[in-house]
Amino acid sequence: MLKVIARDGVSFKRFCGDDGDEEYQIVIVPPGHLAFEAQLRHMQAAYEDVQKSLGLDAGSAVFRRLFLSDALNQTALVKDSDLAADRCGNPVATSIVQQPPLPGGKIALLAYHINSKAPMTKTRLAARHVLVTRNGRRHFWSAGLGSLPSNPEPDAAEQTNAIFATLADALHGLGGSLAANCVRTWIYLRNADVFYQGMVTARRELFERAGLTAETHYIASTGIEGGSPNRHEVVSMDALSLLDLEPGQVSYLNDFDMLCATKDYGVTFERGTRIAFADRAHLYISGTASIDRRGRVLHPGDVCRQLDRAIANVDALLRSGGASRDDMQHLIVYLRDASDYPRISGMLRESFPDVPAVVVHGPVCRPEWLVEIEGIAAVSENNRSLPAF
Repeated sequence: MLKVIARDGVSFKRFCGDDGDEEYQIVIVPPGHLAFEAQLRHMQAAYEDVQKSLGLDAGSAVFRRLFLSDALNQTALVKDSDLAADRCGNPVATSIVQQPPLPGGKIALLAYHINSKAPMTKTRLAARHVLVTRNGRRHFWSAGLGSLPSNPEPDAAEQTNAIFATLADALHGLGGSLAANCVRTWIYLRNADVFYQGMVTARRELFERAGLTAETHYIASTGIEGGSPNRHEVVSMDALSLLDLEPGQVSYLNDFDMLCATKDYGVTFERGTRIAFADRAHLYISGTASIDRRGRVLHPGDVCRQLDRAIANVDALLRSGGASRDDMQHLIVYLRDASDYPRISGMLRESFPDVPAVVVHGPVCRPEWLVEIEGIAAVSENNRSLPAF
């Protein structure tokens, strides 16, 4: 594993399994004092430079998420850039979400690349989906799923149902389903304090219809405040689905001495999901906050102690999947109050010194929670009975 922080705000981490396929997580945070267009140009140049230095061609890019401070005004410029537009027949699943980067920037980038020894093809399916095929396996990335409302009043439940129906229909067309193949979702709410409960209720009901229950399993997820580029959407979503999964590849993460099951307080997501391949495993850590094994908020009003507990909870989830925080490939940190950034930035660097991280302003689902963290870890696996990555 390798990680470098450059002077221009670029950080990355590399994972390489025994089969030789390299995965890169790249984070770029431009200087915050620049105007937006200057930050965008800086980011594009830095992104080109880091790809060149790592020997990554354009076709290695699989997924990008762009965090914006003002999506309604900035998205048009972003969509016209090489960061968001498909160039030269090279589709990349690209998410654009309004979550202002901290400590005061206007744009930040998280990018995922695969430097593949095996042939890899990417196909755009409709506007929001990219199908990545390698080693005979299909990885289905969905970015910026949304729904235009049918009535003038914002309705989180209606939009949630429509978004998941779009994903379910796309999976059905590929021979899959939500229950069998969707492994990770990121759900964004324009105002989490107002719309979160409507989303939760609708998701619980539609999951039950889809066969996702407390007796089966749920999907690793983050539900967080974030704005869509469309002002009429109060709910939007990114998702990762893996077609062609085989028995033994998927397991679920928890440590009941530290965290309760989410069903205990009426929500329906997995704390974490582990996907194993022949030479590696990916651990998708859901949004994790300062919660105890009874589902209570710990340390209300104290962002530093809440971050400590959230990190301890992440450590426990990773341990349950045979990993540690050193295996984290990237980290996203959501702060309810942007002014808390100076209080927690040093703690993050100390706790995750070799992990590319994006910190954004994003209120968590309960007002008492001041900070939430999520990420992806990768560990070596040696199980040739499982399919290749």
